[in-house]
Amino acid sequence: MGLPDTDTIVTYPAGDLRTEARVLVVAPHDGRLAVITDRTSIHPVDSAWPDQPADAGVLRAGGREHAILDAVVAATDGTELHLGSVPVRPGTDGWSFLVAHLVDADVVVGEGEDVELEADAATRRSLSIGHTACHAASLALNRALASRWSKAAREDALGAPDFDGIAIASSRIEPSGAVDRYRLNKSLRRAGFDPTGLADVLDELAASVDSTLADWVGADAKVRIERVGDELTDRRTWVCELPHASARIPCGGTHAGSLGELGEVHVSFAIDDDGGTPVLTMTTRAAASD
Repeated sequence: MGLPDTDTIVTYPAGDLRTEARVLVVAPHDGRLAVITDRTSIHPVDSAWPDQPADAGVLRAGGREHAILDAVVAATDGTELHLGSVPVRPGTDGWSFLVAHLVDADVVVGEGEDVELEADAATRRSLSIGHTACHAASLALNRALASRWSKAAREDALGAPDFDGIAIASSRIEPSGAVDRYRLNKSLRRAGFDPTGLADVLDELAASVDSTLADWVGADAKVRIERVGDELTDRRTWVCELPHASARIPCGGTHAGSLGELGEVHVSFAIDDDGGTPVLTMTTRAAASD
């Protein structure tokens, strides 16, 4: 069938777990088989910012059900297929960006075949809870650290200095939680952030963040995903209607429908050293409701 010239259509931003699709490409990849379809309900991991893991799920073909071992972003310029490690930025002209579903190498599925894809509901929900909690905690952290800025800084979605966006080194979404790491380096201090004594007040910082999160969760702030199109690289935005403002954060992940679904949310902090640079780690945990 040749390499696709359009992006994969993704239905998971709307909350879909299952979709019917047509196989476009079947290719070996690291001892597995990569199956690329015209559309998918399976959220993939993105090598450019691999914060949210891929959905667990199954691919049904020819009357048989096969476990999806992983799902990764792929890209092609029409001459070569790049799987997992993509050499250009999403949306680059002349490139198509795709979702590759990795299955066992002995799975029998052919190009042009109609298949069904279904994400595991429990895994999707736990990661969606974790991702929503991560965004809410980042906004609450920015608010708690606002007094430590001595210079005007880029603002977050609620108008506070965007410590999360400026200092973030890595973010990992986990079932019903997240782990975010922030580098307290010289450039951050030059930008106006004062980390002096922060290591001595981590419990107080956690209490402040927890208090803000409790207010937002108690208000059952609604969450939705806005998108400009259905293709993989079309811009998507996490929108949360907080009690006194609407927060908007660009995001390609999956999410809960409201902060009330998170149940109680708590954070904890630690500071360690990375080659002479202090690193603040925030661990977020949500006791999600059913």
